[in-house]
Amino acid sequence: MNDLFQSLSKTKETDYSAKDIEVLEGLEPVRRRPGMYIGGTDQQAMHHLVAEVLDNSMDEAVAGHANRIELHLTKNQSVIVTDNGRGIPVDPHPKFKNKSALEVILTTLHAGGKFSDNVYSTSGGLHGVGISVVNALSDSLTVEIARDQRLFSQQFKQGTACSSLIDEGPVRNRRGTKICFHPDPEIFGKSLKFKPSALYQMAKSKAYLFRGVEIRWSCDTELIASDPKTPDAETIHYPNGLTDYLKSELQDRKIIGNAVFSNEKDTETNERIEWAIAWPDDNDDGFLSSYCNTIPTPQGGTHEAGLKAALLKGVRTYSDLSGMAKRVSQITTEDITMGCCIALSTFIRDPQFQGQTKEKLVSAHANRLVEQAIKDHFDHWLSGSPELGKQLIEHFIVKAEERLRRRQQKEVSRKSATRKLRLPGKLTDCSLGDASGTELFIVEGDSAGGSAKQARDRKTQAILPLRGKILNVASASAEKLRANQELNDLMQAIGCGTGENYSENLLRYEKIIIMTDADVDGAHIASLLMTFFYRQTPKLIENGHLFLAMPPLFRITQGGQTYYAKDEAHKDEIINEQLSSKIKIEISRFKGLGEMPASQLKETTMCPEKRNLLKITVPNLDCLDTNSMKSKPMTRLEVDKTVDTLMGKKPELRFAYLQENAKFVTSIDV
Repeated sequence: MNDLFQSLSKTKETDYSAKDIEVLEGLEPVRRRPGMYIGGTDQQAMHHLVAEVLDNSMDEAVAGHANRIELHLTKNQSVIVTDNGRGIPVDPHPKFKNKSALEVILTTLHAGGKFSDNVYSTSGGLHGVGISVVNALSDSLTVEIARDQRLFSQQFKQGTACSSLIDEGPVRNRRGTKICFHPDPEIFGKSLKFKPSALYQMAKSKAYLFRGVEIRWSCDTELIASDPKTPDAETIHYPNGLTDYLKSELQDRKIIGNAVFSNEKDTETNERIEWAIAWPDDNDDGFLSSYCNTIPTPQGGTHEAGLKAALLKGVRTYSDLSGMAKRVSQITTEDITMGCCIALSTFIRDPQFQGQTKEKLVSAHANRLVEQAIKDHFDHWLSGSPELGKQLIEHFIVKAEERLRRRQQKEVSRKSATRKLRLPGKLTDCSLGDASGTELFIVEGDSAGGSAKQARDRKTQAILPLRGKILNVASASAEKLRANQELNDLMQAIGCGTGENYSENLLRYEKIIIMTDADVDGAHIASLLMTFFYRQTPKLIENGHLFLAMPPLFRITQGGQTYYAKDEAHKDEIINEQLSSKIKIEISRFKGLGEMPASQLKETTMCPEKRNLLKITVPNLDCLDTNSMKSKPMTRLEVDKTVDTLMGKKPELRFAYLQENAKFVTSIDV
């Protein structure tokens, strides 16, 4: 075996010699391995070629040498980018005396003006490979340079010059660089085409990242027939930069305090940070769009880390000053940025990216630079508007509570996956395994639970007794909610999860029925339970699973007839319309479900054929318009507001509500 191994080793050594070492010259490495430079050979990679050329023109604009850029897409899939900057130098290069600087830049990797601070203090270029990569991966590229009132041109193919630099003669009223290129079908395939809408959005993003530039987008009309939302021509200019962009993205979404936190700061080292942030007052998704030197960084990086640190520190500083530090202690950056809409643009010297595609910024000093710039402004912004600051803090606390609740539910789910489902010990479950046709009665106390257990249909009806009044979730913290055993037992019995983790498939019963005493205390308990379900499992209500039982308050007998009345008015109606005044009438009032015989509870409240149930619905409720005294639909926001008013933390709101609506009360049952 050793002899065989040695023989094979010698054979491999003699087969691997100097002739096997291949040296790739010029731009041949780019054509061999395009994915190393532009991330692949798909449509997105083709768009990256456009970005490389556009970034060079943007660098001229940011440096103060251009204020207009043109981007045109032709029907034959050529892209033309023109700017009115200084123009690429065309004089002979000192190191390559037989080549112009233009040809060196277009045909040599790591050649460009981005390495010297004297040319660009900040730029999107990193290695000087951008335009040469575009040249290498194009089957045709033509460049025109207008400098010193003369026009020069040169043609290239697959990274190689096809002509010498041509002096086209004098030219007036023109300066800058014009590049026209066509992606090579040998690299990208003959079927791949540019997406006009993507290039249009690219042009828009560059315009709002630098408010001093005007970008003129145009596209041959044949290309946008399938995409009518993309204009064939538009002049794009955002005088307010990122703020204009953020407002266009938000559209009609309502934001907290109707205020955008935006500003910019120039540093002593000629670096700049600009940002625009808004917190929508809804549960829709947010976004964080970040850029470095106009280069998008979809994978984030150190500049995003600096922004998040500034926001968190600002929130904690403000909470310390406003006496809310204890409630804010659980807030993290995730709670602040969840659902938030953020645009961040940085211009820094010598940016360091992860990979040539530049999707993530890794410059260490960007973290500290952005944090210091935003933190001071955020402190002043919050302290300058206390009411807005309070609204934001409350918003972040709600997000933190949601996050902690989700984490707890994940932990419970993870534990449940390794052991058999554990149900609350006081739950008397039904025997039917499928949720279809089953009911869970939530009853008030063990006494009522005992009667309900005797009155139930064992196959389809389950009973869960609760101890009196549950926690008011509208005014309780997430910590109290997690610690409440009654509510934990309730959700464990139902099985569907809460909030975003709600799962219809995990719901263990088709109907959830709140069954409390027909008095004021019972109504209060029912209100607390409805508030709990509305806040924690709104989908349960929206999908029609929550009901309210209607037990009677009075039992009326005359002769051999028995009647049940749900309230005083119903009792009087029965006596006046159905009973004879000549025969003795006996009236008994139920003190509670626990004192009602099981047979009567079954007959009046639990038997599906005889009972009455109220379905709880939201948000399309009818409410009373106090101005017109007519019914009108109530929006979801109005329902939220009503729940906060009647069940929330501020008793003064309830008092005001009672004062305002007391005039509509016609009778009070005692």
